[in-house]
Amino acid sequence: MSMLNGVHHIAVKPTEEQYQKTVELYTGLLGMEVKMKWGDEARPCLMVSCGDNTCMEILSGESETPAGGPLAHIAFATDKVDEIIAKVREQGYKVTKEPADLELGGKPIRIAFFMGPVNEEIELFWEK
Repeated sequence: MSMLNGVHHIAVKPTEEQYQKTVELYTGLLGMEVKMKWGDEARPCLMVSCGDNTCMEILSGESETPAGGPLAHIAFATDKVDEIIAKVREQGYKVTKEPADLELGGKPIRIAFFMGPVNEEIELFWEK
């Protein structure tokens, strides 16, 4: 039985110069609904709906494209954040952010990050 409930979101990190155009593509042209906003004028971030309980996170970027490209991470929806982190650690995967309770756009969440086998960053995301 899967410990995951599906993909919660995929995060992209456009450069500062690409940020507004990226937002306009997804919210204007494609009509994706903004689910939440956070950050400030200098570092704005959005979560937009892709439908069927899946989102795209648009993070404000740096002045240059990150070394890993514009895909920041993939986040899986789960209420078993701590259990999964214990299992991936046991299997030798690198945990890059320990489980933590946070607020995102006024909503309580619990998250953790680890690196996958091809150096992909994976987030475990529980929207409480």
